[in-house]
Amino acid sequence: MATLGFVGLGIMGSGMARNLLLGGQRLVVWNRTKAKERPLITDGATAAESPAVLAAQCDVMFVCVSDTPDVEEVLFGSDGLAQGAAPGSLIIDLSTIRPSAAIEFAGRLAEEHEVHMLDAPVSGGSEGAVAGALTIMIGGEVDQVERARPFLQLIGKKITHVGGHGHGQMAKMVNQILVVGNAMAMSEALLFGRAGGLDLAKTIEAVAEGAAGSWMLSHRGPQILAGDWSPGFTVDLQQKDLRIALSEAHRLRVPALVTAMASDFYSTLQSRGQGSEGNHALVKAYENLAGIRIGG
Repeated sequence: MATLGFVGLGIMGSGMARNLLLGGQRLVVWNRTKAKERPLITDGATAAESPAVLAAQCDVMFVCVSDTPDVEEVLFGSDGLAQGAAPGSLIIDLSTIRPSAAIEFAGRLAEEHEVHMLDAPVSGGSEGAVAGALTIMIGGEVDQVERARPFLQLIGKKITHVGGHGHGQMAKMVNQILVVGNAMAMSEALLFGRAGGLDLAKTIEAVAEGAAGSWMLSHRGPQILAGDWSPGFTVDLQQKDLRIALSEAHRLRVPALVTAMASDFYSTLQSRGQGSEGNHALVKAYENLAGIRIGG
């Protein structure tokens, strides 16, 4: 049995780490905020003093942190994973970061430490992380994907190798562009329905299984109606991902009009102190424009 490591026990990481434990794996964990380690320790995980100490005990390591600089610090900091990882070990980055950084980090790990890396960002929200039902898009070598697959199957239901290093992150940008496009369409449609006097719960029931249906509508529409802004994924993290997507769109010289508009709307929510709310709070930007309330 391999010993697995998990770094980053936030809104997504904690659920994924627990599913590795429930799958019967030996697990070593590390998180900057130590209180987040305790529930997993209670369930049988072991805590490490640093990422380097964790890496020295593990064959395969998972990382799930917020942004590109956080991944770089966890990997290459003075007590980072690279300092303790044995040659031939594997690091699987579940975070969403710049595709160019994923390529750079994989190259550095291979050349300087003989350590393998996969970029494997996930989609499905915190509920998907808890249920072990995430979608995982992977960039990296085929043999390392197959090495990781038995563990990834404990946290995800759809696992797709999309290409080489960085391609997992590029696929995640496609995902995020679609997410915010669906969120904007949902917000606009619900506002329209509210203004037209519809019972929105019945309206969602009527359209959710037809051509207009989407994961966003089925999962987040009812939350909006209930005024429930608890995050499966926060406004702040969504906005971080959109900055990456827009930067890549600029580099590729392709239009990203809906994505840019969504980013602007999220900025207005951040200015109101709503960055920690769920990304479906995008609807509030529409409410603010129209002076009509949908949620709650």
